[in-house]
Order: sequence, then structure tokens, then C-alpha cells
Amino acid sequence: MNEKEQLILTLVRQNPFITQNELAERLGLSRSAVAGYISSLTKQGKIIGRAYVLPEASRIVCIGGANVDRKAQLLSAIQLGTSNPVTMTQTCGGVARNIAENLGRLGQSVSLVTVAGDDQEGAWLLSATSAYVDTSQAVKMEQANTGTYTAVLDDRGEMVVALADMAIYDHVTSDFVQKRWPHLSSASAVLLDTNFPSAVLRLVIERCREENVPLCIAPVSAPKVKKLPNDLRGVTWLIANENEALALAKSKDGNAEAASDHILSLGVEHVIITRGAQGIMYKTQRGEQGMIPAPNIDVVDVTGAGDAFVSGFLYGINQGKSFVDACELGMSASIIALQTKETVCSRLNEHVLNETHQQYFC
Repeated sequence: MNEKEQLILTLVRQNPFITQNELAERLGLSRSAVAGYISSLTKQGKIIGRAYVLPEASRIVCIGGANVDRKAQLLSAIQLGTSNPVTMTQTCGGVARNIAENLGRLGQSVSLVTVAGDDQEGAWLLSATSAYVDTSQAVKMEQANTGTYTAVLDDRGEMVVALADMAIYDHVTSDFVQKRWPHLSSASAVLLDTNFPSAVLRLVIERCREENVPLCIAPVSAPKVKKLPNDLRGVTWLIANENEALALAKSKDGNAEAASDHILSLGVEHVIITRGAQGIMYKTQRGEQGMIPAPNIDVVDVTGAGDAFVSGFLYGINQGKSFVDACELGMSASIIALQTKETVCSRLNEHVLNETHQQYFC
């Protein structure tokens, strides 16, 4: 920022509703000159919106998928070619959305940049999410279905088949991100999942690198991690499970440590690989490396544990914790998720998280 831009920011902080004419008069500038400086500040993410809204110092922006997840549990052995009785449940889903809700429940200021259909599912999904997350940056797309994931489980709870309708994400373009960049660039951190097209992922990574915005990537799956570009400079943290890390590294020998070395060579600053009951391993560009074992707990359901880890980790980073402490908070959030059938645990809050961290890691 130059001196004039800094002076404008100071005046806006004092009065967010100050007009351009008033700014011009106070600074001895023409109104057109003030308009130019404000345009520059908006592009930099220092000012948001027409009312000169200043960025929140600790807001996290989550970019990616928001789905309706359905689970159909068969009540008896499956019979093909005919109707089968089931019990059906419906929950909110999507990696970026789940992480955003977890962060909201942890008392963090968080917003969600996503797309949903202009349909009943989309309205329900965004309404349910908005209780904990700012959804003002979400867009409803006409003539597109809200993303859905439907799993059919047999009478023993094993998956028979899963059906995913995620075509809506193919319609997301780079322009979608560009229009929302002032909102993104003013964040304390950005979380990106890999649901959107490769060009969109590349743009977010490049712009975060250019503007020094801390960026965390959470791959959705081993196939979708392959959407990421080869140049990952600008990615502050990449948090993946073992299968996703091996897929990104194009590993054929299944060596997770070698995979983390390869990912670091692509430009990522910190690599965290979650390994289920084995805990996590991490490596950084600064030469730090280590493992944190997972405590022994009774697991009810693994669904949502990975998303919970990312949420707890970002919570820790946002609270100014060290990298290792943030990893422990991530594992604490996972422990809470593993002990419920809910994808996002309804009892999650800062007190429960810190209490769990104290119990297992202190």
C-alpha cells in the first residue's frame, strides 16, 4: 500500500460509511483519484464491498463442495430387480462445507464459497449450514442439481453401492473465483477442497501465492487429488490421507514418507498425512518431521473424521498455536468425530475440543 491508500484505510476505519466526496475533501484529492485508490484497495482485499467493510482479522474462507448426503440402510439381504425396504437418513455434506461447519461450531468466523442448485435440496443445505457459517458467498445455479451423494448399505452396514451426482461443480469457472477474490484475499486463511475443476484450483493456488494468503488444501479423494497442478508453490498446508498422498505423488511402492518428500518438492510448505489408527506423520520445508500416534479409543463411525482433523488444525493455527499443537488439536477434533455417527458432531465446541486435547495429549 502507498501512503494515500494507508490514509484512506485509516479514515474508513474511523467511519466505514464515509463517502468518496468526504474522503476527497479530507485528503485534498479529486473524487476520481479517491475512486482509483479505493478500487486498488478492493483488489488487494483491504476493503470489502460498497460500504467499505474492512476484513475480519481471523476469518477463514472455505472453498469447495457442499452436498446433500443420503444413506439407505437395507433391513434385510438385498434382492436385485425389486423393491427393498430400507431406513433412509439425510445430512449435510461436502468436504469444504463440513470443515466450515466444524470451524463455526468452534467459534471461528468462517465463510463458505460454494455452489448449490436452485432447488429444494440447495435451499435446505444452505439454510442448515448458515446457522454456523456465513453463506453469503454461496451461489444458487439455475438448471443445475445440488450435489448429492447416496450410499446404499447392506443389512450388516457394508456399502453395496454409492451414487454421486456432482455435475454442478463442473460449471464452476475461474471467473466465479475472480469475482469473489476480495473476500478471499482478506481472509486469515483459505481452505480449498478438490471438488472444483483443475483450472479453478490452479487459480486459487496462484493468487494465494502472489498475495501471501495462507492456503490449506484438503483433497476430497484419491481420484480428485489428481486435479491439483504440478506447481504447488503457495500451498501452506496440504492435509491428505495416505491414499490421497500416494495418488498425488504417483507412488507405486506405497511409501508414505517418500510421498511426502515428493509433495514437498512440488512446493508445499507443510505436508500432513493422516493414517487412521496409526495417527499422523508430517514433514515441512524447514526440515521438521515427525509422527503423532493416535490414542486408543472406541470408534463408532469414521465418517467425517478427516474433515474434523482439518477443522481442528485450522482452529489451532487461527489461535496462534504452534504447528505441532495445531496437529494435536486436529487429532482431538477427529477423536470427537470418531465417537459419534454424525458427520459433524453436534456437541463440538471450543470447550469440548480443548478438554479432549487436555485428556489425550497433555
